[in-house]
Amino acid sequence: MPELPEVETIANGVDRRVRGDSIVTVWFSNYKEPFKTPPAEMAAVLTGLRIAGARRVGKHIVVDLTAKSSRKLKAQWLVHLGMTGRLLVSAAEVPLPPHTHAVLRLASGRELRFVDARRFGRLALHDIGVGSFTGPGREPLTIAAADFAALFKGRKLSIKAALLNQSLLHGVGNIYADESLFRAGIRPTRIAGRLTREQLARLHKALRTVLQSAIRAGGSSVSDYVDADGVAGFFQIQHRVYGREGEPCLVCGTPIRRIVLGGRGTHFCPRCQTSVQRAPSPK
Repeated sequence: MPELPEVETIANGVDRRVRGDSIVTVWFSNYKEPFKTPPAEMAAVLTGLRIAGARRVGKHIVVDLTAKSSRKLKAQWLVHLGMTGRLLVSAAEVPLPPHTHAVLRLASGRELRFVDARRFGRLALHDIGVGSFTGPGREPLTIAAADFAALFKGRKLSIKAALLNQSLLHGVGNIYADESLFRAGIRPTRIAGRLTREQLARLHKALRTVLQSAIRAGGSSVSDYVDADGVAGFFQIQHRVYGREGEPCLVCGTPIRRIVLGGRGTHFCPRCQTSVQRAPSPK
């Protein structure tokens, strides 16, 4: 599933390509799964509006829309990519990929296309009457260290599960939870509420560093992920634990372990991520 860096990369790419463009026509597929808002309602609202910008909020891409002659927000179109979703900007003459579920034809002649083979992604309109969409949890890239630590106070679940809880932090998924915990030297099975202030400070710093590095690398292409231009990311070559089960740790040489924690595959180094230690440094 695309996580914060992948969604950020896609949103930035869409924003660069279609900001200021206008939606001429809208087409949706007949499959009901991708739509949280009825397709006819979305089409009626979106048609004729101007794209003021596209940005990431958590794991959502938020497309801000205005009237052509106004800067006042008229609607927000939310795109959640699910496990295999793609949001692509294409020339109209490029054949539609299989599993295309939405096509927004733009005044420039380009098309904004939502493609999702497994149909776990979701498309919806946000009710701007209740304010701009803010997502379910706190933003990992901007949350202060003290506020970050407060999220886990008294939590009895594992720190890995807590990082994946979108109502606490939105945008963090399996890859970046594993990578951040390794860099912070914290075993993923540790109870979140029992971590020390110093450990949580390390994790806060590690999480931000990993996410920012992954954004610069265009995300991790470990499955179906590509950016708005159909280009793969390359942060996967910097993974230190995720997907490296049985391979030697890049710090100490101990084989990387994989366990299932809360139903999610979880990767860690048994030596570098002990119950108490300093954060590991790569060789």
